[in-house]
Amino acid sequence: MSQKHPVVAVTGSSGAGTTFVKRAFENIFLREGINPEIVEGDSLHSLSRKDFGSHLKIASENGNNHFSHFGPEANDFAAIEETFRSYGATGTGKKRYYLHSPSEAEMQNKRLGCYKESGEFTPWEDIKPGTDLLFYEGLHGLVVDKATDINAPRYVDLGVGVVPSVNLEWIQKIHRDHAERGYDEEVIVDTILRRMPDYVNYIAPQFSQTDINFQRVPTVDTSNPFIARDIPTADESFVVIRFKDPNKFMIDFPYLLNMLHDSFMTRRNTIVIPGGKMGMAMEIILAPIIHRLINNARCS
Repeated sequence: MSQKHPVVAVTGSSGAGTTFVKRAFENIFLREGINPEIVEGDSLHSLSRKDFGSHLKIASENGNNHFSHFGPEANDFAAIEETFRSYGATGTGKKRYYLHSPSEAEMQNKRLGCYKESGEFTPWEDIKPGTDLLFYEGLHGLVVDKATDINAPRYVDLGVGVVPSVNLEWIQKIHRDHAERGYDEEVIVDTILRRMPDYVNYIAPQFSQTDINFQRVPTVDTSNPFIARDIPTADESFVVIRFKDPNKFMIDFPYLLNMLHDSFMTRRNTIVIPGGKMGMAMEIILAPIIHRLINNARCS
């Protein structure tokens, strides 16, 4: 971890809602006049879209039905750790972009003067000095891989987990992949099953490393996520917010209970809020923490 060059990592599974948290941070950065260096988790995959398809086919032909975007074969865990370490030490490092769409590819190609297609990565480029903090949002911000001695959390100053209950996470993924990507339900379910071992080994353990977890829990029946017709709304859920060490960021629970109407505590480090107040809660909780990190950085 670094006082002078803070690293903030938001991590969560595919379809968990990390983009929602990213928006909350963007609001805080804008309001506080903070200049972040943003690193997208997809940019630190190790395989392009085409290469992933090829590796998936080979794995399936060899009887491996668990090759996935969640595991070490498809991700550069060392690059994630090195990006955090380098930025924390110097405020610089290397970054690149994953091109999700033709329009994104066109924009980056024009900026960089190169030609890359959708599903590929841009060339590595230097992170310019002068930013206030590094902000990562993706699958593996707090990843630990004992086999290769990777331990990204040791370089993270604030780790935030986004963790819907598992059935809710699956419902969100099924609806998103069907609506936005046109995938059939059978294909989506196959992907969920294929990812399960890597989810257990590389995604879930991260939420023991995070400083704060936001877990949305539905209050409607989600017992069979594969037949759910719609995603439970914010008003049909609670959000469980767990602080690993409340003293680390001087969390003021009486203040939070007063500011967040109908909230209540279930453990000494856990507060529960109505689902519709999730965005508000994130900004109330995270803004003072970011403010403190930036002040410490500027004074160090």
